[in-house]
Amino acid sequence: MERLSTPKATKEIVEKYGFKFSKSLGQNFLINSNIIDKIVDGAQISPGDYVIEVGPGIGTLTREMASIAKKVVAVEIDKTLLPILDETLKDSPNVEVVNEDILKCDIQKLVDEKLEGGPVKLVANLPYYITTPIVMKFLEENIPVTHIVVMVQKEVADRMKAVPSTKDYGSLSVAVQYYSDVDIVTTVPRSMFMPQPNVESTVIRLKSHKEPKYNVNDKDLFFRVVKASFSKRRKTILNALSTYGLEFSKDDIKESLKEANIEENRRGETLSIEEFVKLANVMSQKSTSK
Repeated sequence: MERLSTPKATKEIVEKYGFKFSKSLGQNFLINSNIIDKIVDGAQISPGDYVIEVGPGIGTLTREMASIAKKVVAVEIDKTLLPILDETLKDSPNVEVVNEDILKCDIQKLVDEKLEGGPVKLVANLPYYITTPIVMKFLEENIPVTHIVVMVQKEVADRMKAVPSTKDYGSLSVAVQYYSDVDIVTTVPRSMFMPQPNVESTVIRLKSHKEPKYNVNDKDLFFRVVKASFSKRRKTILNALSTYGLEFSKDDIKESLKEANIEENRRGETLSIEEFVKLANVMSQKSTSK
């Protein structure tokens, strides 16, 4: 079976069906077999695996994953791609294409009904504008996902894997690393896509923590404290938390910082995830004891 991941094969399919690339859907198809192989290898797909792919395009990556995995469910929002996928995936009986918007989709229901309840791997060459919402949806909703391997804008990858006291470190870094271990699979030049995007790309891998890595008393409060801490990067942690609208007085916050052994004149971007956990747990004890 000829690979689709060449400029020639992609161009032929696109022209045959008169397909028009949608800018609003952020469609850029991969045209390099080496990158496709790196994505499949990065996801560590094995014969027993269930895979969810978001945005299969013309089925380039889908076909390669289906040759190894037990089953692939490809979620595609663009109806005009369905006849193309019917053709390119006709020899892949273990692929099911679902015409839905992944952000509106009940993913747990999808996993239960089509993938025997999981666990699953999410592998995708995503439109960049929905990368973060989709990744966070899979991480936050307790979907039984073991690996997330996605193509993202280089800047987003840098933010996801950033460490404290760097310019890229922010609430996204903390949120992603709270749920998973992050590493880079490969960088992808613009020339590897049709049409070429305006940005550099990176394939990033998130491996979900099997057990919760951090012992957080109140997850909602933890993430609000994180968000507040980064809301005003130039302010001290005390001022950022005091002016964000949390249900704590400035004195309460001052006291909590002291109990958590965090100096009040530090900036939020210098705190490690462990320190955010410590601070949020102290604050949650204060709110329950009121």
